[in-house]
Amino acid sequence: MFKLIVEKELREIITSTKFAVTFGVAAVLILLTFYVGAKNYQVSRAQYEAAKKENLRKMEGQTDWLMVRNHRIFLPPQPLAILVTGISNDVGRTIEVAGRGELSAQESRFNEDPIFAVFRFLDLDFIFQIVLSLFAILFAYDAINGEKERGTLRLSFANNLPRGTFILGKIFGSFVALAVPLLIPILLGCLLLPLLGAPMLSDDWIKLGLVILAGMLYFGVFLTLSVFMSALTQRSSHSFLMLLVTWVFTVLIIPRASVLIAGRAVDVPSVDQIAAQKNRLRSQMWEEDRKRMTEFKPTPSPDPSQMMKEFNEFMQKNAEERDKKMRELASRLNEERRNRQLVQERVAFSLARISPSAVFSLATTTLASTGLDLKEHFVNEATAYQQSYASFIKEKTGMNLGGGFMVMRVTTGDEQEKKPIDPLELPEFTYHQQERARVMQSSLFDFGLLAGFNLLFFAGAFVAFLRYDLR
Repeated sequence: MFKLIVEKELREIITSTKFAVTFGVAAVLILLTFYVGAKNYQVSRAQYEAAKKENLRKMEGQTDWLMVRNHRIFLPPQPLAILVTGISNDVGRTIEVAGRGELSAQESRFNEDPIFAVFRFLDLDFIFQIVLSLFAILFAYDAINGEKERGTLRLSFANNLPRGTFILGKIFGSFVALAVPLLIPILLGCLLLPLLGAPMLSDDWIKLGLVILAGMLYFGVFLTLSVFMSALTQRSSHSFLMLLVTWVFTVLIIPRASVLIAGRAVDVPSVDQIAAQKNRLRSQMWEEDRKRMTEFKPTPSPDPSQMMKEFNEFMQKNAEERDKKMRELASRLNEERRNRQLVQERVAFSLARISPSAVFSLATTTLASTGLDLKEHFVNEATAYQQSYASFIKEKTGMNLGGGFMVMRVTTGDEQEKKPIDPLELPEFTYHQQERARVMQSSLFDFGLLAGFNLLFFAGAFVAFLRYDLR
């Protein structure tokens, strides 16, 4: 009997005009998502390479590494970020690196092209959250009460058919009829990525597979929820209305409300407040340095270069002391702010996880490394690079530049003309993606929640149908 119910469900759904139209629209949107994503990756990659070349071009003609300023590193585009954008377009893509000092990311995609921030990008997160969840509701809102209205429910139970077998076959058949065909355009889209120049490593394919799995689980949540609502009501119009209201709350209201509530409940120091404290310390240290400079008296020597060397060593010592104090203050302030942010995030995400939509979004952005950790990870990668950059500059100049450091030089007319520096000697910045094991572990809880939602609504549909009036 189970097999007959599944076959009946498959036949009714796949042969319907509604399925042909909605599946066609969904397939076009899915393929368009992959195509547009691959094209955006090409554009982003070209901009990234152009930015690196321009950064090196600015150093051409310089004859001394002491004159190198505004060396920048850039966040390279990631293939998975074009399919699950997350906050990748909101965070800064450029960091200016010196031998010392605090680093910050600037020049986000939406800052340069604000029009994209208005409508955002078409990605898999949007397709599953909005389009396919409505797709599930459209086909399952009348799974039980619709059959009762058409009179086929009583006819089915004219035979010796267990209710548990019927509801299980109904849900399984609907999922196979709706979800499996959607995998076809998704797989075709995956084939488009390498053809359109979006290189995918083995880790990227594994993460993309998990993103699709999360999407299928999320699709199943709304499918089982729709069957549950249909088994709770006697009329299909009532279940459809209740599902639309539930969809609006879970997809649109709860995630946004959770952020607002967390923002009110947990106070986080603003960036401006922290910057003001840093500026006060910086001004105080400069005043102290100015006083030391007026009191500085180099050892008398007939060689001016020796006096300048002594002065530069004095200035470098002051710069190192300033840098140490600034790093200590910045570390303390940033840690305090980050701790408050973590509390705020935990509150917001705990409330948001009431919604399957928020759970799905958190799982996919974690897998694609486009969640809230992206900015911090980029800065950490830049900080690690800063050490190799500082070592290189110190090897070339004998000093660690940056942090308001000042150098004075004495030249004579008989000096030979120096050769231009070679910018290609600079150590290359290599961005390492977050480890696969770490992101998979971080997303495991959200996968469990999605599976839990499926079991919860399936159990609800099962129990509700056991008490359902078949007359």
